[in-house]
Amino acid sequence: MKRHLKHLLTLLTALFGLAGCGAQEKGFRSVGVAEFETVIADASVVRLDVRSAEEYADGHIASTLNIDVLQDDFTTKAREKLSPDKTVALYCRSGKRSKKAAKILADMGYQVVELNVGFNGWVQAGRPIVK
Repeated sequence: MKRHLKHLLTLLTALFGLAGCGAQEKGFRSVGVAEFETVIADASVVRLDVRSAEEYADGHIASTLNIDVLQDDFTTKAREKLSPDKTVALYCRSGKRSKKAAKILADMGYQVVELNVGFNGWVQAGRPIVK
């Protein structure tokens, strides 16, 4: 019995440790299409597309700023264009670049919500876009 209890405590400690590390390291919320749509329905939330200007021009979510996360001046432009007291809801094409951008912005102190399936997932879900 003692051995089982010790094993259980070790397992619980490991699980809580992993959960804590993931939450701390991430620093932002990654959500699906439905929750992202709810988040951006709040007019105080800043919408950010972190794809290239060419991708943005081909179609984007309405009322979205465009700052390319792959450009060297991403953090400079983010500081210039984003208010630190507003939540930033961001996306890229598939979710990879947006996670990078979300981490950068979260590390800068922004509250960030990231669309985990990207613009492609948004379109596949039949949500509206602007061209």
